[in-house]
Amino acid sequence: MNTTEVFLLAMLIVFTVPYLIWRLGDTNYYAPLVVVQIITGILLGPGVLGAAYPDYYQFIFTPAVIQSLNGIAWWAVMIFVMIAGIELDLGQAWKHRRESVITAGMALGTPLVFGCVAAAGMLGYSGWIGVNGQDWQFVLGVGMACAVTALPILILLMENLEILRHPIGQRILRYASLDDVAIWGVLALILLDWTRVGRQVGFLIMFAVVAWGFRKLMVRIPERDRWFVAMIWLAACGFGADWAGLHFMVGAFLAGAVMDAHWFNQEKMDLMRHHVLLALMPVFFLSTGLRTNWGVGGSMVFIAAAVLLVASVAGKLIGVQIAGKILKWEEGEASIIGWLLQTKALIMIIFVNILLDKGIITNETFTALLLMAVASTMLTVPVVYPKLRRMHQLIFRTS
Repeated sequence: MNTTEVFLLAMLIVFTVPYLIWRLGDTNYYAPLVVVQIITGILLGPGVLGAAYPDYYQFIFTPAVIQSLNGIAWWAVMIFVMIAGIELDLGQAWKHRRESVITAGMALGTPLVFGCVAAAGMLGYSGWIGVNGQDWQFVLGVGMACAVTALPILILLMENLEILRHPIGQRILRYASLDDVAIWGVLALILLDWTRVGRQVGFLIMFAVVAWGFRKLMVRIPERDRWFVAMIWLAACGFGADWAGLHFMVGAFLAGAVMDAHWFNQEKMDLMRHHVLLALMPVFFLSTGLRTNWGVGGSMVFIAAAVLLVASVAGKLIGVQIAGKILKWEEGEASIIGWLLQTKALIMIIFVNILLDKGIITNETFTALLLMAVASTMLTVPVVYPKLRRMHQLIFRTS
């Protein structure tokens, strides 16, 4: 077969296998399609398919095919991160700033500390820190991966639970939005390169100036043109951030963060996110799975994933419980909010992909974090759904 035929064969596998597992297995309660796609990506990677059937793996995932898949994955995830930036609602967070800052701060800070402690323990063993990583970058990066809340997946899960448009759903979105901003700020700090700091500062100054002009332009053009201009803006910001050494994904988030959600029809924005998830993101999940590695020893990767899962979930639940005590929430409220905010998957996977790209973590650490993200997300609905049924009145509380 030529490269085109092998590429299309890979695409056939990418879209067929997870869909059949999700539909025939009726997994939506504990594993939405996006989670099944992530798991399928891991199974198709070198650690599972490559180990069990190396000839088939090498036949399908040739260097040319992998490069083609990576190109689609890069653009897909850039669009997805830009949408997440556009949908940040910091105005609502400011309106309820005391509650939002306390909850978001504890929900981020506590699992960050727990994750940093776990990462510090991993430094005592070889094979976890990347060739370009310094100890503080590794510890902070893994700690932040434990603290991340996956805003897009959180929205999907709350839609499935039918609470997204209710007051509790909007409250949780406020907390997650603040944490989302913090995540990208910490990532920029981790990626700060003192040998290129002049270029990075120059990019940020230039970005601020150009963003001012971009915003002036966007309010003057019709909505149909804003979608096209947004794509141009996304590519430019991604290029500028990567050129400065901050990674193109930081540029994608900045591109979205300076845009206002009301510039776009909300229904069309929801459809765009849906179509990106449907048509492009499965390729990103596959390309992510192709980067997994079990080289430190398969059991050690699973042990590390379990430790990180405990640090992530326990840290998030304890942090939100502390916030609930301060804000005098009713009993059981903090548990529901904490479990929803510990959802990982997409944003964390994007985050650790960047750490892997920069050589701060190894493929083995990446694999452990990926397993932690999948387990964290799969736990959410089975735990939260019964709690919500017992506390139905919580859905309608405004604060």
